[in-house]
Amino acid sequence: MTMPYDDAGTSGVQRFEVFTGRGKRRDWPPELKASIVAESFSGQETVCAVARRHGLSPTQLFNWRRDLRKRLEGQGLTLPTAAPAFVPAVIDPLPASDPHPAVKHSAKRRRPQASAVELEIDGVAVRIGRGADVGVIAAVIEALKATR
Repeated sequence: MTMPYDDAGTSGVQRFEVFTGRGKRRDWPPELKASIVAESFSGQETVCAVARRHGLSPTQLFNWRRDLRKRLEGQGLTLPTAAPAFVPAVIDPLPASDPHPAVKHSAKRRRPQASAVELEIDGVAVRIGRGADVGVIAAVIEALKATR
């Protein structure tokens, strides 16, 4: 199948882009790479924040960290890991009780009693409660069918 198109050699240029800066692939000097990895282990920022600040993909920084960990394990060393810590809990004292507490009226809604069977045919809703006679249920269904 062929599709008609304008000849690229005779038509004018519609769009012209100039790419400046580096492309996606960069060669990081080992010293800079090591300082970025060390910064990611400082615990002051998330790994993703460090990666973003240096123009890296977080995945790439995680790969560099993994490579360092494997290299150290190969030498019989391990990176120190920080023990998980909890945020300290602060408990505020309760405010002084009001001598006239506000009366809170709960708006309780009456729930309709749970139905065993609910039918809706042509906009007519029929709810049949639990324990209804089988004959009554059959008669209601037949009556609804007959009105259609």
